[in-house]
Amino acid sequence: MAVAHRLFRLFSPFTPAAKNNLSSFLIRSLSSSSSTHGPSLDPEIDLKEAAAELEKSSSPSSSLSRTKGRNFHWVFLGCPGVGKGTYASRLSTLLGVPHIATGDLVREELSSSGLLSSQLKELVNHGKLVPDEFIISLLSKRLEAGMEKGESGYILDGFPRTVTQAEILEGVINVDLVINLKLKEEALLAKCLGRRICSECGANYNVACIDIKGDDGDDGMYMPPLLPPPKCESKLITRADDTAEVVKERLRVYNKLTQPVEEFYRKRGKLLEFELPGGIPQSWPKLLRALHLEDDKQSAIA
Repeated sequence: MAVAHRLFRLFSPFTPAAKNNLSSFLIRSLSSSSSTHGPSLDPEIDLKEAAAELEKSSSPSSSLSRTKGRNFHWVFLGCPGVGKGTYASRLSTLLGVPHIATGDLVREELSSSGLLSSQLKELVNHGKLVPDEFIISLLSKRLEAGMEKGESGYILDGFPRTVTQAEILEGVINVDLVINLKLKEEALLAKCLGRRICSECGANYNVACIDIKGDDGDDGMYMPPLLPPPKCESKLITRADDTAEVVKERLRVYNKLTQPVEEFYRKRGKLLEFELPGGIPQSWPKLLRALHLEDDKQSAIA
């Protein structure tokens, strides 16, 4: 499948011809992805509708004059549980652009009632990927809502996960940078199984204490637990999909489908690979230096 040659900035004006070309490109791309991932979960969300939503969310808005944030278009890649949300959220605060996590968008949909929610739970609880057209529909709605609030740019977390998704995104937005977080698989498993969420405020914590000894020249790793404050201790819950079996399946699916995405961006000179050396105190300053943001780190949340 050919990648669209013309790249469109999130808030750039579209000519009628460009809109038609983009719409056709999205429909072709989504049609290709549906044959890989199966039919749409919801008969109310078809390929043409998803394409139209994404086109609409990428169109200019009267709210642009209120935009105050910087126009960054960054993407975070990395295995489930690696910490994409943690570091994307911190960079979001530092750079003044929204952090958009497609996993959060899916979980919001899961919390609703209805047939679609139950179908999604079946997929997510078995570590399967949600079909492209549904993810794109959710993302389109989120981008459109952000434009209405005057948001400019974004840090995407959890999208794209396949080459098809990357090609669709590249046909709509010129992504500036793709940050690929890496972590030892042993640490990944422990982190995923140790994740906890406060059922009241929604804050994320981790009860795992990871202490991996180095051998044969390989560096060890220590990641202390991220424990909740007293007010959240009695309200911690575990995500339904954070079981050993599901986590291993998610890692298998990720490695199969997303490693080609790394190569997709590597060939375009947009991929920054970053090996997490440990927990946040060790990794955050080094990530800032890798991004040439060390002079701004005092404005980030420590």
